[in-house]
Amino acid sequence: MAAVAEKLTFAEFQLKYGHGDRSYEYWYGEAVPKAMPTWIHGLLQAILARLLNEAGYSAGSEVELRIDADAYPKPDVIATSREVEEPYPTKAVDVVIEILSKDDPMPHLLEKCQAYEKWGFEYIYVVNPESKQLFRWTGSALQLTHNLIAIPEVRIWQELEKDLRRPRTDIEAK
Repeated sequence: MAAVAEKLTFAEFQLKYGHGDRSYEYWYGEAVPKAMPTWIHGLLQAILARLLNEAGYSAGSEVELRIDADAYPKPDVIATSREVEEPYPTKAVDVVIEILSKDDPMPHLLEKCQAYEKWGFEYIYVVNPESKQLFRWTGSALQLTHNLIAIPEVRIWQELEKDLRRPRTDIEAK
């Protein structure tokens, strides 16, 4: 008979996984490792937050959600048009975005999209930097889209290209 791993309490999760070099999410009694971020992943987080801020939202990256006592995910980017709830959101904000990494298991990503919908997020997006595609969760599946709310998808990829290719003369002049 196969052994069944016992589910972690959040306190156990914090003790075991809360202080290492690798980031983990608490997900229904399990410690789920987050993919190791790349330059492009980090740049996309900054770009998406900047574009959402320009559109009138308050945006942040890697903010832990405290909506469900059994799951504390850290989406890549979240954004709200309302007052920021501190220190952690305990209810859905307007926008949640996950950026795909090669290490991300698709079943877990889809499970997170379903949870975000159940918790009341209005806009749920997945960004694939490898294929330069933007997807929106429609309630049952990811659907290719060309807008992040009212922000044209092309702006995301233009900003990424600009950040990747930016000449560093402005820094050298300081």
